[in-house]
Amino acid sequence: MDSLRDFVADLLERQGAAVVPLEPEGLDVLLPPPLQQMLHLPEMARLAFGGERPEGAVRIGLEGDWLDRLGTLLGSQGRHAARMLAIEAPAPGTPERLLEHAIELPNAVWRLQRVAPAWTRYAVLTVRYTVLADERREGILDLGVNLANGAPLNALLERLLPRLAAEPAWEPPGPEAVLAAPPAWDAALDSVLRRLLPERLLVSLDPFLRGARRRLARDAARLHAYYEDLHQEARRRAAAARAETDRRKEALRLDAIARDYAGKMEDLRYNYAVKLMVEPVQLLDLYMPVQRMTVLIRRRKGERLIHLDWNPLARLVDALPCEAGSGLVRARLVCDDALHLTDPASQGPCRHCGKPYCRACHPAACPSCGEPEPGMDQWLADRSQSILQERT
Repeated sequence: MDSLRDFVADLLERQGAAVVPLEPEGLDVLLPPPLQQMLHLPEMARLAFGGERPEGAVRIGLEGDWLDRLGTLLGSQGRHAARMLAIEAPAPGTPERLLEHAIELPNAVWRLQRVAPAWTRYAVLTVRYTVLADERREGILDLGVNLANGAPLNALLERLLPRLAAEPAWEPPGPEAVLAAPPAWDAALDSVLRRLLPERLLVSLDPFLRGARRRLARDAARLHAYYEDLHQEARRRAAAARAETDRRKEALRLDAIARDYAGKMEDLRYNYAVKLMVEPVQLLDLYMPVQRMTVLIRRRKGERLIHLDWNPLARLVDALPCEAGSGLVRARLVCDDALHLTDPASQGPCRHCGKPYCRACHPAACPSCGEPEPGMDQWLADRSQSILQERT
């Protein structure tokens, strides 16, 4: 939590507050009246950022409404940032071996053509997500793209962000970097990030969804056991009844039990229905020197050149570009028509007619039957509602 404490301390000082750090994870603050109103805090307050909260301290974390309160202080500041890392980028000693760990093409072959120094530009988007079911969870997710080739950053980003945080100097991009690096993508970047986001959200939400699944199964089992006992008792009475009126009464009781059970199960579905909200927080343009590897890809009689960058700070080669799908897995398939690089699922069979096709060539619908591809909203709805399929 030190990074959050440092951020809050810096933000409050910029807004006119007096701040005194407390070890291990706290702040004593003296707030002017405008900050008191915006943060709903007294003039003098003790803020805690760790797992334990001292007596009288206010705990600050990513949960609750603290991100909203701090966001109110920031306003539009910090939504977009540009940074340059002017570091040395020597050529790697064994580029072919590096590429062997980065490239997995089950239906194509590749060959390294050349390696040359270059500048690249990474677009790193930070999003905040809130998921609601029977409980509430909030979190922050980072995802990024190399604008030189469209490669998702994946493992490279996991190594790069801690190294960026350890670099105290914030240098704006110079003319050389701006001219040599690729330009902004604008609408195309939005499209790529929307395609990369769902699977990464699912990975982050997996513990929450598994917990919701367990709680749903537990509540459904208890509900089923309770109404099963009522149903068995009503059936026993109906079997033992001798008078016609008694049998009709028990039959009505059975119908009432079935209706009540169905209503309670519908309430359970409603309580566990997953609602997901995603909000972009910041876009970072990161300029830095790399070693650019030109790779020839061959599929049957077709050939295609792609560029992969070796990052000297993270000491990793880009993942392969992914022109359809999430790009989380390392493997890519090369399509026959346009040599698109996609994840394996994006050249799988149509959900309607069963014929395989490339989603990069035909992003809107299956070329054989015309069945449209589900959009991100439908994809998220299908995934989030899947927890209701167990024991309901």
